[in-house]
Amino acid sequence: MKRPAQFLLALLAAVGMAVAAPASAERIKELASVAGVRDNQLVGYGLVVGLDGSGDQTTQTPFTVQSVINMLGNMGVTLPPGTNLQLKNVAAVMVTATLPPFARPGQAVDVTVSSMGNAKSLRGGTLVMTPLKGADGQIYAIAQGNMVVGGAGASGGGASQTINHLSAGRIPGGATVERAVPTMLGQGDHILFELNDTDFGTARRVVDAINQSAGHGSAEALDGRTIRVRAPADSSARVAFLGQLENLEVTPVQQAAKVIVNSRTGSVVMNQRVTVQNCAVAHGNLTVSVNTDTRVSQPAPLSGGQTVTTQSGQVAIEQGAGTLFNVKAGANLADVVKALNSLGAKPMDLVSILQAMKAAGALRAELEVI
Repeated sequence: MKRPAQFLLALLAAVGMAVAAPASAERIKELASVAGVRDNQLVGYGLVVGLDGSGDQTTQTPFTVQSVINMLGNMGVTLPPGTNLQLKNVAAVMVTATLPPFARPGQAVDVTVSSMGNAKSLRGGTLVMTPLKGADGQIYAIAQGNMVVGGAGASGGGASQTINHLSAGRIPGGATVERAVPTMLGQGDHILFELNDTDFGTARRVVDAINQSAGHGSAEALDGRTIRVRAPADSSARVAFLGQLENLEVTPVQQAAKVIVNSRTGSVVMNQRVTVQNCAVAHGNLTVSVNTDTRVSQPAPLSGGQTVTTQSGQVAIEQGAGTLFNVKAGANLADVVKALNSLGAKPMDLVSILQAMKAAGALRAELEVI
């Protein structure tokens, strides 16, 4: 058996042993979220100053120069017309942040700063005050501070060495919330729980768990994803009620059999419900080699001839021994993995084998290629 197949067998067999046990109970907070309680993305454009000569090359990033001129103008500094700025310590950046639910003005959130131009490094830079806007165009936070870049680089004598990424960094607590996003904890006397994955069986079990804890008729499933729960009207009592419900344990229903195949890397991941029917698989390798041999014909001295270059092509096709294997019906993931790897196939070969088995009706699972 080939080394890649041995590695894949060991990896997936370990996963199979882990998922072979019965599904364990999970808290409702891991299975669902409260409708309306969500994050909001913020974005802004700003400048990082104080770089050690590793900023944008202004001849190739004119927007950096324009931003500096606008910033100086807002601070009362007027540059003479036609001034040619040669900046080396400034870089134009995009600033992103996630505004958590219930954030109030004055609270601090982390921001990520990413270079827009051709700056070599943002290490040691300071982000100048940058407004962060939401999808509605309103300003919700202001970011500023010294950056933390988890990398290092050095160059000299035409050689350079870089560790990690130097064109992006973070500022812990670098943004201050200026505007709150209204978040409603339900409407009227009801709140809604939304399951992370649509599943009617899991929704039914969540409803049963809530009714058993809060009383019969407290919860009802609207569909396979949404659950409506009757909650107290008082805000303090509602928060305590939600805290109690989120910690209820529910055993989710096992998901449908599914195989995820990454056609670019050859990765194959299956869940514990995947099985196969009896089928026969022939696996063989076909190798096509194309070689071009370039030859130079040199005439004798003083013969008046010319040097001629000729090319000779060779094509060879080699086909490995193909054997017809009988794959017996498997009852669990470990049997399926063992049957596929008994063919000696590489991970990329497994992609083609699984697609063929699905087309033949032997793979009893949903096949998704990403």
